[in-house]
Amino acid sequence: MIVDIFTREQGRLSFIVPVPRSERSKIKKQYLQPLTLLQLECDVRPQQQLQKLRDASLLQPLPSLLSDPKKLTICLFVSEFLYHALKGEQQNTPLFDYVRSSIEWLDGCQDTFANFHLVFLMRTARFLGFFPNLEEEGDYFDLRGATFCSAPPLHRDFLLPQEAGRIRLLMRMDYPTMHLFRLSRLERGRILEILLLYYRLHLPAFPELRSVAVLQELYR
Repeated sequence: MIVDIFTREQGRLSFIVPVPRSERSKIKKQYLQPLTLLQLECDVRPQQQLQKLRDASLLQPLPSLLSDPKKLTICLFVSEFLYHALKGEQQNTPLFDYVRSSIEWLDGCQDTFANFHLVFLMRTARFLGFFPNLEEEGDYFDLRGATFCSAPPLHRDFLLPQEAGRIRLLMRMDYPTMHLFRLSRLERGRILEILLLYYRLHLPAFPELRSVAVLQELYR
C-alpha cells in the first residue's frame, strides 16, 4: 500500500507499506486508519518519492474516533481535507501540533462537536498562510484577498455583508466554546461550502471533496 503521513519532523511523506496479513505483522491494520497518531521508525531519503517504513506503534490510542459513527464520519472528512490541503507541505511543527491536539480533543469530547470540522478548517488556514486579515474594516469579505473590505471587490469571489458575518462568527469560535454557537443544518452546510471555496481559491488544484455528502447526511 501507499500511505501518506504528515510527520512532525519531515512534513508530509509517502510510504510504501506491506499489506498487514496477520496480527503478528509489525504494522497493524488499525494503524492505517484515518487520523491515527503513530510513532514511526524509518529512514527518510529525500531523493526517493516513496519512503520505507520499518516499524510503527501507536503514539496514543484514540478509542472513540472509530467507535462513534459521528466522529468516524468527521474523521473521514478531515482526513480527505488534509490529504489535499497538505500536498507538498514541508516541516510545519505548529501545524502538526495543532492537528494532533485537535484530533485528541475530538477523541475526548463527549457530545458537543457538531461544529468541529468548521472550526478546524477555519483555524488551519492560519498555519497555511491565508487566515482572514483582521486589521481591515468593512462589511464585505474578499475571499481572494482574505480580508474584509468596505465595498465589493472587482471580482466575483466575495461575500455580501450577511454571509461575511459568518466568517466573523467562525473566527470567534474555538473548540471549548463552539457548542455555544447554535447553527441549523442549512447554516452549517453553507458555512462549510464557503470554507471549501475559500480553500479552492488559495490552494492550487484543491478539489471537490467526496466526503462532504456523507458529512452533510450526518447532520440532516
